[in-house]
Amino acid sequence: MSTPEAPEAPHPAGTPVPEPAAADEHRPADGAADPDESEERDQPQDAWSARRDLVDHSPRIMNVGARARFSGGLLGGDQHGGISGGHFTGDVILGGKTEVYRFSAPGTAALASGEVPEATLAELERGFAADERLMERLLRRLREDRVLVLAGGRFTGRRTAALMLLRRLGAQPVRTLVRDTTAAGLADQFGDDQGRDKNNTRGHVLCDLAPRRDQPLRWTHLLAVRERLAERDAYLVITLDPGAALDDVTAEEWRPPGAAEVLAARLRARTDAETAAKLLALPQVTAFLEHSHQPRETAEFATLLVRYANGEVAGDAVGEFSLVSLESQVQEWFEAQESELHLRDKAFLVALAAFDGGPYALTAELSDLLYRHLQETENRARVPEVPVFGTHVAKRLQLARAEMKWEPEQTEWGPVDQQKAAFRDERAALVLLREVWTGHPSARPALISWLRHLAEDGRPLVRTRAASTVAVLARTDLPSAMALVIEPWGTSKRYRHRLVAVNALALAHLVGTPNIPRILDTWCEGDDPRLRWVAVRAYGLIGAERPEQALTALRRAVRRLYEDAPDDIDGEVGDELAEAVALLLLSAASDRVLGELCAHLDDDRAVHDLTLTGFIGACTHTEGDERYGPPLVLDWFARAATERPADRRMAADQPAADRMTAAHGVPFLWRAALADLGTTRQALKVLSGWVLIADRSASVEWALAALLPRLVTTATEYERLSHLLRTMPGEDGTPPPEVAARLLTVLSVH
Repeated sequence: MSTPEAPEAPHPAGTPVPEPAAADEHRPADGAADPDESEERDQPQDAWSARRDLVDHSPRIMNVGARARFSGGLLGGDQHGGISGGHFTGDVILGGKTEVYRFSAPGTAALASGEVPEATLAELERGFAADERLMERLLRRLREDRVLVLAGGRFTGRRTAALMLLRRLGAQPVRTLVRDTTAAGLADQFGDDQGRDKNNTRGHVLCDLAPRRDQPLRWTHLLAVRERLAERDAYLVITLDPGAALDDVTAEEWRPPGAAEVLAARLRARTDAETAAKLLALPQVTAFLEHSHQPRETAEFATLLVRYANGEVAGDAVGEFSLVSLESQVQEWFEAQESELHLRDKAFLVALAAFDGGPYALTAELSDLLYRHLQETENRARVPEVPVFGTHVAKRLQLARAEMKWEPEQTEWGPVDQQKAAFRDERAALVLLREVWTGHPSARPALISWLRHLAEDGRPLVRTRAASTVAVLARTDLPSAMALVIEPWGTSKRYRHRLVAVNALALAHLVGTPNIPRILDTWCEGDDPRLRWVAVRAYGLIGAERPEQALTALRRAVRRLYEDAPDDIDGEVGDELAEAVALLLLSAASDRVLGELCAHLDDDRAVHDLTLTGFIGACTHTEGDERYGPPLVLDWFARAATERPADRRMAADQPAADRMTAAHGVPFLWRAALADLGTTRQALKVLSGWVLIADRSASVEWALAALLPRLVTTATEYERLSHLLRTMPGEDGTPPPEVAARLLTVLSVH
């Protein structure tokens, strides 16, 4: 199309306006085609394969609990459905933030340098839970070496484990060393003022040592420390992050216990056995344990449960605590100063939220793209820089509370195993995107520029995740998401952008964003052909939940098209209308759609053509999109033809359109398509394709043998089909298939 792009919609008051993207429009994202080079090749992806990509690549949070609505359809599988709205379990996550009281567990506050009070150690010991075999091994090594380096993620209980190891050794007192102690100055912490106490074994703990890459913790440092410790009959435990800079030093890995163990130990320490058992049996506790929580959060939850048992807090606070803990963690990430959490790490967290469960390498690649945009937002005069090497994958995932695993990823060539990264708590992605969009509006320009680059990418997974991210933003703030992202995509002259807008609207509807059907109705009846294209295609995805209204909108659109350009009905909007009808016919609402199509077939010429073109389009699709797979519409007919009336359990007052079954409706539309001059040739071509499939499949032959007699009610219909079966060639010029002769025997004039 050569018409200029429509201007962007005005931005709502109070919404940061991104910098003009003129310079960026011609700068392709990594992995994306140059717009100038690909504009001539830009063609709309057919609706069927586009819907398949949407199903394959949408994030798990939009599939869990909604997969049946997202898929479903004629075969009840992932390949043949539509998208329907309804209740979405993420509503509470995407809505307003929950406010409840927070309680700190005794002894869990970070300790300053100095002696740890005996009461604190005793309290920690009472509620301590760990793998005892691991503790015995660590204790044995500490006793032998006098110094133990313990590596574990932050907030996993590594500091508590260090204190408990020293306590089990009988160390008294236990002192903490200053946090800014360097590896080289470690031995200096044990001077004459800390000489040996003949009556006591001393314990020392150094938490969160962070040696620099150019000044790693070396074996020689530990040797010097061991000498000082031996002179004073003392022991030292050092805790640090996984991947910390070490040289000839082997750190022991700290593996935290499960949340259930921590919670049970804490409750038993603070209540009697009967109360603890009752608290552990609460449904709110079961729900809490279903999610990934750190030991510190579990300890806080135990404190809250004790207060609940004492009548000090309400049950709502107990049920909301899990989500509140997650929200607090996300806020910590983005409120942290650059010295605490680097901007590149924050960019990775946002990218992981968008690509949750996707390939790690792709997430990391695109997070660096976002990092460059964020740097430009902070200082446009600075040239964005991205370190090429040095990223520690395990540390990055530990920070994000994420995990890595090998899983198959759907591609256009079939499934391929990929190393994927995902949040341990599947709610994290939604909470994080909401926090960034609403809690940090200054990040919006960078985020919007990043999303526009993702929409340019040549990979379907990337474009789908751009759409799903915008869907979450729309659920959080619909006016801003529409004005800043979706409408500019919808009015773009490039089909690729418009398709991302389609998917964003469909997924936004799936997650419960209000007013999406109203937007589609407005665009469908509007004057902008690009927005009309978007609306029509989106109806094919979400129309199954309200097929009557969706088909009404499609009928209005096709009548408008006939009035505006009667000679251009085969244009882009006309094609989309037919594909939308085909998708709805193959959706979970197939019977209702079929009834509507049959009931309105003869309303007018525009509707007649739309119905038949859409029906023939639906007939071209096969199971699994295999070349010789069973045709979906034929299989639908065969099942309906053998279904007993009692199996349907239809109400007597149900509308006739809703009571239409494929056993009657499919033959009815086939006869109409074969008789219409505009669709006869295409219908015969599809039917001959079915015959070739039947030559390879007995079940398809049986179904076709049941259908063909119902397509013959006049001599003309008999002559048309018999001529096809008598004259059709085999594939690649081979002799006619034998099945054609067998099918010819079932034809007769009624």
